[in-house]
Amino acid sequence: MARPREFDERAVLDAAVQCFWGGGYEGTSLRELIDRTGLTGASIYNAFGDKRAFYRRALEHYLAGSIQVRLRRYETMAPRVALARFFDDILERSLADRERKGCMLVNAALEVSSHDAQLQGLVADMLSQIEAFFVERVSAGQLDGTIRSTLPAADLARHLLAVLMGLRVLARTCPQRERLQGAVSPALALLDGAGV
Repeated sequence: MARPREFDERAVLDAAVQCFWGGGYEGTSLRELIDRTGLTGASIYNAFGDKRAFYRRALEHYLAGSIQVRLRRYETMAPRVALARFFDDILERSLADRERKGCMLVNAALEVSSHDAQLQGLVADMLSQIEAFFVERVSAGQLDGTIRSTLPAADLARHLLAVLMGLRVLARTCPQRERLQGAVSPALALLDGAGV
């Protein structure tokens, strides 16, 4: 019979997220993971597998506790308000990111997903969920008249997704409010264009 785990899995995953988020997959050593989580190397391998499997679990934990929570929060708001608040939140998070860690999802997309089919699938699935959120909010806004209807909801959603990804990358190197706001404002104004 297997022994029960003698650690708080959520706390360990929180610690792993901070390690991988700050250092990336390649830049995070097993020693850092041991120091941060308080587990031994053997315990990490027994509970989570190798470093890549541990990274994948940490990324899943980050997505569930951060991005998916945020999407649920905004899906209950009025459509146009939800999109504005979503981007306001991202802008403020980006500006408050003193360590310039960026978004762990975007970091994963840039660093490791092309080398790992499972990670690539995880990243692609999350991007699809974000895009679906944008499609749903834009479609609802087109129905209630708060978002222009001259462009297909899917096209506007893809544009918002591209702005989001670009914003998170830009914020890592140039976290200036005027620059970041300048990327967001035209995208939101496009929703309000003529032909509502």
